[in-house]
Amino acid sequence: LLKRIDRDRLETQKSIEQGVFMDLFQQYQVVDIDTHLTEPPSVWTERMSSKWGTLTPHIKRIRDFDVWFIGDKGVLRPGGVSMAGFDGTMPDHPLTYEDIPKPTYDSSARIEYMNDLGIYAQVIYPNLISMLTQFLLEHEEQTFVLECLQTYNDFLIDWCSIDKNRLIPVMTLPIWDLEASIKETNRCIQKGHKAILFPSQPQGFGLPALSHSHWDPIWKIAQEAGLPISFHIGDQEDSELRFDGSDMGTRTNFARFSSLMFVENSKGIAEIIFGGVCHRFPELKFVSVESGAGWIPWLLEAFDWQWLNSGVSKEHPEFKLLPSEYFERQIYASFWFEKKMLQSAIEKYPNNMMYETDFPHATSMSPGPQSTAQAPRDYAQEVLSGLKPDYLQKLLHDNAAKLYQID
Repeated sequence: LLKRIDRDRLETQKSIEQGVFMDLFQQYQVVDIDTHLTEPPSVWTERMSSKWGTLTPHIKRIRDFDVWFIGDKGVLRPGGVSMAGFDGTMPDHPLTYEDIPKPTYDSSARIEYMNDLGIYAQVIYPNLISMLTQFLLEHEEQTFVLECLQTYNDFLIDWCSIDKNRLIPVMTLPIWDLEASIKETNRCIQKGHKAILFPSQPQGFGLPALSHSHWDPIWKIAQEAGLPISFHIGDQEDSELRFDGSDMGTRTNFARFSSLMFVENSKGIAEIIFGGVCHRFPELKFVSVESGAGWIPWLLEAFDWQWLNSGVSKEHPEFKLLPSEYFERQIYASFWFEKKMLQSAIEKYPNNMMYETDFPHATSMSPGPQSTAQAPRDYAQEVLSGLKPDYLQKLLHDNAAKLYQID
């Protein structure tokens, strides 16, 4: 993958020197609003109290592959979420950390990788910790659980410190404990986190829905600090999508559920608009991450029609805007592979769309010999180059730079 990127970069540079063209990644300071950190093996073992022993998250090599363990429970293979450039498709994946691209877990290598791609800044989401919400929520040692999350949040700040303007940290909260979440939010803001990771359907964990006033203290803190709330796909609410339909075959089932996951965030968007969260917190921003954008215009048209058709304004005269107007004021969507359906979303909501790569997931813009993914700059050149310059400036830089307070 790195060889291919380097070759493309040299070919592009040669074209520039010959006066042929300057591609979009040279013209704009690109912000990639969704990438992931494959947590290094030592994150918790080097930082957490020794009293937890083997309960502390750690890597074990089982036969020929690495697995994250908490106590005696295996919870995730890091190779499965680190597929960038891999010669294969799910369920095949890199087996060990030696097989995983170094930019997935090393910040210096990540910056070098970004330089090769022509990407200025990346927003960083976790891999392991974001997939363990249900497991951590049910764990009997809640002091241990809180220390796990705080350890990760502190580690991420250190990891991003190599260049605080180019690596943008997103905090993770113990959402099952409101008081602990309030304290952790304030603590992480002081440390420099730029966004809050939150499930789009907390009721799937037995918690109040997004519209419930239970969450208002978090929304208030985030609004005052200017931090967006990130709804990232992949939380527990899609577990049925993952495991149903096994008779299809593993690869077919993966393609099915990973496609449907893209629109799961529509439920969270509906909840914050119809539930009055956007009305109560007019300055608070929300981001639908790793979820695509082409479906947004249809969804908002449906929301507006049902809103008017059902007489919502009679029931809630305090709601002064239509759903599409609340979206335009406060909610963002992200894109990375779409072509045919993307143009409508950009034309209607140019101030709400942002670019991502999803590095290093199986669905990311990280070409491998068996994938159909394009390199980021190739995709941008093909799909976006016909847009007006002010749209390009917003999509590739301005919308994200303002939202994440990037200089």
